[in-house]
Amino acid sequence: MMPRSSWAKIIRSVFRNRQARAGYLFVLPSILVLSVFVIWPIIQAVWLSLHDWNPLIPEHPFIGLSNYRQLFADSRFWNALWNTLYYTLGVVPARVVFSLFLAVILTQKLRGTTFFRAVYFLPAIGSFAILAIAWKFLMDPDIGIISYYSRLLHLPSSEWLRSTTWAMPAVILVGIWKWLGFTMVILIAALQGIPESLYDAAKVDGAGPWQCFRYITLPMLRPALLFVVADSIISSFQVFDQVYVMTGGGPLFSTETLVLYTYYQGFEFFNMDYASSIAWILFLLVFGVTFLQLRYFRFREAY
Repeated sequence: MMPRSSWAKIIRSVFRNRQARAGYLFVLPSILVLSVFVIWPIIQAVWLSLHDWNPLIPEHPFIGLSNYRQLFADSRFWNALWNTLYYTLGVVPARVVFSLFLAVILTQKLRGTTFFRAVYFLPAIGSFAILAIAWKFLMDPDIGIISYYSRLLHLPSSEWLRSTTWAMPAVILVGIWKWLGFTMVILIAALQGIPESLYDAAKVDGAGPWQCFRYITLPMLRPALLFVVADSIISSFQVFDQVYVMTGGGPLFSTETLVLYTYYQGFEFFNMDYASSIAWILFLLVFGVTFLQLRYFRFREAY
């Protein structure tokens, strides 16, 4: 007769297998969606970039790395890459710092914090294209209220979107404003998860507000900060909506980003193979930056 311990092991292994099968079934819809809308398009983009693909021609001959050689000699591609990096360097630090400042302020026991949380979060739920149209009118040099007050106060520029110097800062400003509330809400949730007893103990030891923030708040926020920085970098590399609506990449290509250049090559010039090579380079850039960030700037969870 089989001992009781052996029966227990068999029952436990069967139960575990059933749990594993149930888990796979629950995950299967997400895997299918990712395979169809993420993994397959990435593979298809690689295939397109290696072929001479024109939607008007039935034959698509293999051309190897010709698109990539042309890409690295394309001055417009390097300009778009620089503009994307410029936008990312302008948006990410300001978005993280300002949202952290607002999150700390709006977690205090003050009147009206719920109202201001809603006000700052409101742009995040709006359509970026519609918001960009509104900002385009606000910055219009002829009828825009921002341009009017810029001239009234003798600020450096009133023609924000027509200047090669000020067009990108204007786009960066809109990007910060749009996503500030989204990042703020994530950090507010992380702040509310910090035990109040840590602050009480620190205050008993004589710590002031700055010491509490430096030695308690920041270490406990490290996982959330890592997430918001990674999310900000990825979304900044993929910037398209407000650039397309506000400037169309101008003036003189001063705001043209990689995604916008990909759009022009693919859907206006019908160079689908060349557009796919740009998209693949962008994918590698985003993947590489995210990997390096998670690999070298990963923080252990603070207790």
